Amino acid sequence: MSLPDFFIAGAPKSGTTALHAALARHPSLYMSAVKEPKFFLTDGPPPARGGPGDVRTYREHVWRRDDYEALFDPAPAGALRGESTPFYLYDRAAQLRIRALIPDAKLIVVLRDPVERAHSNWTHLWSAGLDPIGDVVQACAQEDRRIAAGWAEFWHYTALGRYGEQLEHLYTVFPADQVMVFRYRALIEHPAGLLDRICGFLGVPEGVLAEVPRENVTAHPRLTRRHRALSRALRVGTAASTVLPGKTEAVMTSVLERRLQQDAPPRQPLTWQERQALIPRFEQDIRLLETITGESFRDWLQPRGDSGGLVGARPSGQRQARNGQPRAY
Repeated sequence: MSLPDFFIAGAPKSGTTALHAALARHPSLYMSAVKEPKFFLTDGPPPARGGPGDVRTYREHVWRRDDYEALFDPAPAGALRGESTPFYLYDRAAQLRIRALIPDAKLIVVLRDPVERAHSNWTHLWSAGLDPIGDVVQACAQEDRRIAAGWAEFWHYTALGRYGEQLEHLYTVFPADQVMVFRYRALIEHPAGLLDRICGFLGVPEGVLAEVPRENVTAHPRLTRRHRALSRALRVGTAASTVLPGKTEAVMTSVLERRLQQDAPPRQPLTWQERQALIPRFEQDIRLLETITGESFRDWLQPRGDSGGLVGARPSGQRQARNGQPRAY
């Protein structure tokens, strides 16, 4: 069987694409050419409907077992195989499916300030013309309604950032020594040291990787009449994807998206007022995360989060929290 040995399991908009690209440069590691196959998110075909753009995303799922294993066939002999689907941390059923098929799998988890992560997530869909709401706080207020309507996980702006709940479940499925947790800021501020720790966790030679590729900065189109018109046309195009051939819909929406983002400024930072409005959605979960990891995440409750960088980092590996789970790097 050609199945992965490890996963970058979470979280979305936390540098997982850059980390995937960095690990792919290690001669003892093989990362799937499809970065997010999403195989373990379903037991069969993905849903046929969802929110704006979801059908297009569902078409990209690698859900057939043969197709999934084929992703790892090119791996050199002896290389560890990996893939990166950052929704595996969020999806409890996916965790169970991984455990049933690959019980010895190792999982890598990147945690980003959940308010910043939600804002980046919303900006991604806003800049693509898919989210019709031009305010992150108002968009998050629609989350429960969207979830109830069956919109895909990437629309779950705040739920995706409740890492305490997600890790609490993950540690009931996998032993702590098969899970590595670290902060997004560590990936940005201390890439060489962090990459060595990841290599040590996976059991491949250290001192090989020194940098993480820079991530693309998401554009942030201004809210204008032109933006409204192009966004509306793009959402109509994605809705028609259920009847249009895949390539036709993809070409049409790609053209509209390029026009939408043309000359747009980069993503605007969150204001303190916006953070204040969103932080209460995470306070209880942050306390749970601190209990699980034995580390402080109080900076996530401040005007600007993710200031901690490396958390509990020691060259010898993960320390243990009071409840026996590993501290976050």
